[in-house]
Amino acid sequence: MPLNTGENRRAKREPVQSAEQRRLRIRRIYPVAPEKIWRAWTDPQALSRWFGPGEPDSVTSAELDVRVGGRYRIAFLAPDGVEHVAAGVYQEVVENRRLVFSWTRAGMPELASLVTIELQPVSAGTELSFLHELPDAAARDDHQRGWLPTFAKLAAFIGVGENR
Repeated sequence: MPLNTGENRRAKREPVQSAEQRRLRIRRIYPVAPEKIWRAWTDPQALSRWFGPGEPDSVTSAELDVRVGGRYRIAFLAPDGVEHVAAGVYQEVVENRRLVFSWTRAGMPELASLVTIELQPVSAGTELSFLHELPDAAARDDHQRGWLPTFAKLAAFIGVGENR
C-alpha cells in the first residue's frame, strides 16, 4: 500500500503534462537578413526599443553579456505599468543563427525555464523559430500572453508588419 505523502496527493490532483504541453512555440518569417534579427535580440539599445508586451520603449534597463556563460537582465513595464525583471544565463551563442538562454522572472524561481531562438535564412528573408520550455501549461499560457505582443513589437521595430 502506498504511503499517503504530499507527493502522492499532488499526483492525484495535478494531471501529468507532456513536454509539448509545456512548450511555447512561435514561428515568424521576416523579410530581412538574419543579422538584423540577431542585433534586435543581442544589442541592449536595440532590444530596449521593442522588448516586452507593454508600450514601445517600455524597457527600463537591459544588460546583455552575449557569450556562453554571460548573463542578461532585462527590466520592462507590462501593459498595466508593473515592472517585470527577466534574467538568465546564455547557454549557447552562435552568431546570427542560434541563441539559447535560461529565463527566470524576479521573485518567481519556480518558473525557471529555457528559451531557444533559431534564425534560418530562407528565400523570403529570415525564419525565426522561438521555443520557450516552461514548467507547466499554465506558465506557458501566461508567457504566451506576453510573448505574442512582444513579437508584434519586434516586427514593428525591424520595419515590417507581423508575419506568420
